[in-house]
Amino acid sequence: MEIINNFSDIFLSVWKKGILGVDIFQILIGIGIFFIFLIFRGLISKLIIKKLEIISKRTSNKLDDTFVHSLEGPARFLPIVLGFFIASYYMTFSSDGREIVDTINRTLITILIFWVIHQIIEPISYILSGLDKLLTRELIGWIIKSLKILIFILGLAAVLELWGIKIGPIIAGLGLFGVAVALGAQDLFKNLISGILVLVEKRFKIGDWIAVEGIIEGTVENIGFRSTSIRKFDKSLAIIPNFQFAENAVVNVSETSNWRIRWIITLQYDSTIEQLKKVREEIESYINSSDDYNQSAGVAVRIEKFSDSSIDILVRCFTNSNSWSNSLEVKERLAIEIKQIVEKNGASFAFPSQSIYIEKK
Repeated sequence: MEIINNFSDIFLSVWKKGILGVDIFQILIGIGIFFIFLIFRGLISKLIIKKLEIISKRTSNKLDDTFVHSLEGPARFLPIVLGFFIASYYMTFSSDGREIVDTINRTLITILIFWVIHQIIEPISYILSGLDKLLTRELIGWIIKSLKILIFILGLAAVLELWGIKIGPIIAGLGLFGVAVALGAQDLFKNLISGILVLVEKRFKIGDWIAVEGIIEGTVENIGFRSTSIRKFDKSLAIIPNFQFAENAVVNVSETSNWRIRWIITLQYDSTIEQLKKVREEIESYINSSDDYNQSAGVAVRIEKFSDSSIDILVRCFTNSNSWSNSLEVKERLAIEIKQIVEKNGASFAFPSQSIYIEKK
């Protein structure tokens, strides 16, 4: 009988003291409260968020869709924060235990606040997209990524401060480490600054056809912090360091508004003066009267020089099209017209040749 009484006393003592001075009954009630909020978390996900997504999809504006999607994670985390807070304040802790629990509550609330700020940054990109005349889409993407990283660092620093970890010495140590890294990573920073200059100066954007003489020609697929991805016309992918675009001339072929045509038409030396004049005048008249060419950009059809085996006529003009494929069609029509003009006037095209004279003795 005495053994049963001792066991009963010990059992009641453990039940009342529980964990960190909280009796087992309060712990069970607290766990029950927390699980109720977990169920509420599921209801938020299935009912409230789904309902908001349906409402946002009815509008043509993508801002509300992005806003609802970005806040889905924090909305599902909120019941966990509230559940732990209410459950912890229902239980009676010792002074040390209460201090730890309060720190946990502050940590959860801090995480929630910075998470909301971090997620709200994404919809801001749609607001900034209206400033496309000042900021490129790629630069806006860089700004959004940088802000997200900054918010994450600030949130981590706030959480560390709550647990008594001073971030001042850490920052000082990172500063010394950063100096050492900077000395060994000069190329990285050079590429980073070059990439920023590319975006700020709007040298090119994703989808543009660019050419850097002797280095690369292709379509821009991605502009990163350190390098730019360019898809060459044979479909191979090239990763080019950003400093190449700062130190070399970049031709943005996609921005071409008038494609240039510059040909040398070679006629035989037995062409008469009248034939040369007629050929030149008719070619110039065709270009000036055609809608395929931008006459204001300049048209030049002139006898340029006497070559070794031909009389050269320079043809220089600019197409009205900013499309490369369409400019090829214009060049083809011009080539056919020039051949017809030359043949119509009884002249002939010259080709490289040599005359050999044999002296008779």
